Amino acid sequence: MSTSLLYGANVLANGIRQHYLRYGGKGRPVILIPGITSPAITWGFVAERLAERLAERHDVYVLDVRGRGLSSTGPDLDYSLDAMAADVIGFAQALGVDAPALLGHSMGARIAMRAANTGGEFSRLALIDPPVSGPGRRPYPSKLPWYVDSIRLALAGIDAEGMKAFCPTWTESQLQLRAEWLHTCFEPAIVTAFEDFHKDDIFPDFATLKQPSMLMVAGRGGVIAPEDEAEIRGLNPAIEISRVPNAGHMIPWDDLDGFFEALGDFLSR
Repeated sequence: MSTSLLYGANVLANGIRQHYLRYGGKGRPVILIPGITSPAITWGFVAERLAERLAERHDVYVLDVRGRGLSSTGPDLDYSLDAMAADVIGFAQALGVDAPALLGHSMGARIAMRAANTGGEFSRLALIDPPVSGPGRRPYPSKLPWYVDSIRLALAGIDAEGMKAFCPTWTESQLQLRAEWLHTCFEPAIVTAFEDFHKDDIFPDFATLKQPSMLMVAGRGGVIAPEDEAEIRGLNPAIEISRVPNAGHMIPWDDLDGFFEALGDFLSR
């Protein structure tokens, strides 16, 4: 385990228990919000590098989004985008983190935008390949059974070799971590989030962002098409767009160096 992981902890925020991992502890604060089936620990390798970058060390908090990892879960919670956005606002307030940057991947990028647009005090937003499907739009390229089937197998007990059928390009350590933690993803929370990718149009959120924002596009992800980029530029010309040409949707898993090259110094400007 890297020495940049300071600790894991829980905080009561927005009425639920929110579990997080803290890396680094120096520099500008960053809240990292993972995607739909990614508990906080699975982003540790990215958080470590953010915390250790010599030129711009960051104080990194990686969240377990509700219904995932060690945060509150169960049938009585609201798993809507608005509820998850309120969690991020409450989390920053509960810990007294002053104007943190948000780095959100996929669903986490949607959460970051909604949090920034509903009263959160955040300094800048790094939006990593957010789903831009919505009413009347192209569907999200991944299909729901890919998530549900793997979660059910994880609940029964699955090893890295079994997980390879779902994530064939991942390394052994990445597969082991997913096999270990995927069972913590509450299926109804995942279904709600996936359905919201198609019900909750995120394009209006792009238009109203006030913070400096970066949109990072996976060259092989199929999530954000050129016409989506053009629409986003039209809605908010200030958004900086970067690309990782040789990565799929899980950008740091496919090309970690490319991810950090595309991120550049954005979080520390």
